[in-house]
Amino acid sequence: MRIGIDVGGTHTDAVIMQGDKVLASTKALTTADVISGITNALDVILGDSGISQDKIETVMIGTTQFTNAIIERRELAQVAAVRIGLPSGNGMPPMLDWPQDLKDALDSEYFMLHGGYLYDGWSLADIDEVEITNMINSMLKSGVKNIAIASAFSPINSTPEEQVAAKIRQAIPDAKITLSHSFGRLGLMERENAAILNTTLLPFADKVVSSFLGALKKRNLNCPVYISQNDGTLMSADFVRSYPALTFASGPTNSLRGAYKLTGLKDAIVVDIGGTTSDIGVLQNGFPRESNVIIKVGGVRTNFRMPDILAIGLGGGSIVSADGSSIGPRSVGHRLVTEGLVFGGDTLTTTDILVASGAENIGDKSKVAHISAETIRKAKQTLHAMLNNNIDMMKPGGKSMPVILVGGGAILITDGLDAASDIHRPEHADVANAIGAAIAQIGGEAEQMVSYRTLPREEAIKQVTKDAMQRAIDAGAAAETLRTVDIEETPVPYMDESSTCIRVKVIGELASSPANSSDNTQESTL
Repeated sequence: MRIGIDVGGTHTDAVIMQGDKVLASTKALTTADVISGITNALDVILGDSGISQDKIETVMIGTTQFTNAIIERRELAQVAAVRIGLPSGNGMPPMLDWPQDLKDALDSEYFMLHGGYLYDGWSLADIDEVEITNMINSMLKSGVKNIAIASAFSPINSTPEEQVAAKIRQAIPDAKITLSHSFGRLGLMERENAAILNTTLLPFADKVVSSFLGALKKRNLNCPVYISQNDGTLMSADFVRSYPALTFASGPTNSLRGAYKLTGLKDAIVVDIGGTTSDIGVLQNGFPRESNVIIKVGGVRTNFRMPDILAIGLGGGSIVSADGSSIGPRSVGHRLVTEGLVFGGDTLTTTDILVASGAENIGDKSKVAHISAETIRKAKQTLHAMLNNNIDMMKPGGKSMPVILVGGGAILITDGLDAASDIHRPEHADVANAIGAAIAQIGGEAEQMVSYRTLPREEAIKQVTKDAMQRAIDAGAAAETLRTVDIEETPVPYMDESSTCIRVKVIGELASSPANSSDNTQESTL
C-alpha cells in the first residue's frame, strides 16, 4: 500500500493505492502553510479507508513549492556563481540576461576562472590556483554558502568542476554546492542557469523536506518518502535536498502518468483541467513527451528536461463574458466557492455555465436561472473550440489520437471534441495527479558527447548507461530492477567527425518496496 499526494495551487489531492486499486481519495484545499493541507488530506484518506498507518509502505509527494518560489521570488538564498571557462566567454558573465528582480532576490555574485575543456576534450586553459584562492577568500568575506559551479563542456569532462568544488569544501565545510554536470545538459549558459536556480533553492529544500517528513511523522507514517520529479519518476527525500529544481513542472507530469495508469493508454493526449488552467500534454510510451526547446523558468533560460506542456487559461473558475463569446484567461481560482454565481457571488464562470446548462448540480441552480440559452450555447461553443484548437497544436504530426480528460474541471466537457479520435473519462480522473505520484518509479538520466572514432558506439552507450543507472540508484532505485527506456543519439554538426551526443534514461522500482508486477507488465516494452 502506498499514498500519493499532489500539492497544487488550489487543491491538495491524496490517494491510498494497493496495487492498481484506489482505496481512498480526497481533494483538500491547499493551505498557506501547505503542511496543514497535507495533514488534512491524510486525515481524510486514512479515516475513510480505515487503514492503519503501519500498513503504508511508501509515501510519494508532488509539489509546486519550488517552482512557485522562483516565480514569486521568495525563499531564495544568496548564491555565488562560479564559471570555469576563461579565456572564453569573458564578455558574457553569468546571469547576464536574467530578470533584474530575480537577480536582486538572489543577492548573487559571480566568479570567472580559467579552465574547462572544449567539445573534443582539449583543455581551454589550465586551472589557476591563485584565482581559486582569491575567490575562496572573497566567499569567506561575504559569507556566501550556496555555490553553483559550471565548467565549459563539463558533461564531457567534469574534472574542473569537481576540483574547484573540493577546494571550496576544504575552506567552507558547510557549503551547499551544485555542480552543473550532475543534472544539466550541453549548453553552458542554460546549464549554468539551471545550476544557479537549483542552488538558490537548497536551504528552502531542507526546510520543505523536513516539513514534509514532520507532517507525516505526526500522522505516524514512518515509511520512506519520495518526491516526484518532472520526468514522471521519483527521487528520495534526501536527493531532493540536493536537487530541488528537478521538481519543476512535476504537477502536469503526475497528471499524465496518472492518466496512463487509469486508462492503460500509452499513446494519447491528456487534458488536465483545473480551477484556473488546462494543461495539455502528450503521452508517448506511457511517459510525458519531453520538450525539445529551451524552457524558461521564472524568466530564466534553462536546459532542464521538462515535459512538453501547453497551458491555456481555461478552468472551472475561468471568467466568462456576458455573451459567452470569451472565456479566461482571468479566473477566480480557489475563490470560486465564494465568487461564482451558483455560490452566491457575482462573477459568471465556466462552472456557472455548466450548472445553467443542466449538466451538473453544483451550488444553487436558481442563481443562474437568468442566463439565456444563447449565452449558454455560445459559452459551450467557445470552451470546446479553445480545447479543440489547442489539442490540434499538440498532436504529433497532426495525427488524430485519443484524449484523456482528467482533473476536477474535466466535467466542463459536455460535448465531444472534434480534435480527439475518442474521449476517455476514467474513474478517479479528478485525482489523477495524486495517482501519478503514487505509481511513479525511480529514474536516472545521463548525457555525454563522444566521438565514435575514439570510443566505439557500443562502449559509449554502455558508459552513459552506467552513469544513468548510478544516478537512479542514488535517487533510490533498486539496482536489480533498472532497465533502459530511452537511448537518444544525436550527431553533432560542425564538430569532429563522428561526434555524437548520447542521452540515456533508465527507470526502476523503489529500493524499499517490492516491484509491482502490473507496472512491469505494462511498461516492459518501453
